[in-house]
Amino acid sequence: MKILIADDHILLTDTLCMFLEGQGNIACSTAPDLDGALGKVDLEGPFDLIMLDYNMPGMSGLNGLKKALAHNGGQRVALISGTPARSVAEQALASGAAGFVPKTLSAKSLLNAVRFMAMGEQYAPINFMTAEDEATAPNPLAEKLSRRELQVLEGLSKGKSNKEIARDLDLQEPTIKLHVKTLYRKIGAGNRTQAALIARDEGLF
Repeated sequence: MKILIADDHILLTDTLCMFLEGQGNIACSTAPDLDGALGKVDLEGPFDLIMLDYNMPGMSGLNGLKKALAHNGGQRVALISGTPARSVAEQALASGAAGFVPKTLSAKSLLNAVRFMAMGEQYAPINFMTAEDEATAPNPLAEKLSRRELQVLEGLSKGKSNKEIARDLDLQEPTIKLHVKTLYRKIGAGNRTQAALIARDEGLF
């Protein structure tokens, strides 16, 4: 079985690949963004399964999924997400995704899901898809920030430079610097590392 995992958290992709390859009969490749994943398909494909992080650079929501599904004659593509929303999962499956995999899935369940999807089936955790909708209390930290400031903070949490964040968001670097300064004040951070730690402690990313 030949699979591709694309996620901008390199430690995650490397760890997943080590685990999956350790199970036998699985060859795993990685990519840090959508363009990298499509490039791997061109160079190393076809793959039995491609797994794309919903929030990585280049995805633009479900547009990235649809692009990957249609690339190079069609691929089996699943979404993975650290902050899963059932509505996104439902839309992804309706668009033809091979599956929707929350990053909270156990290692054994992940392995079973990968094999299931690679065999041509569609996968999503039953307990996740059938759970009753609950009113989720807004995150107090997120409530303080604008949508753009949250995007910048997510970039900081991933260790990205202002230049990288500007490129991801299609903004000018001085604009990112202004957002960084503002969000520092709003969340009480003194530097990038502190801002990232605060965001993670509050469960934002």
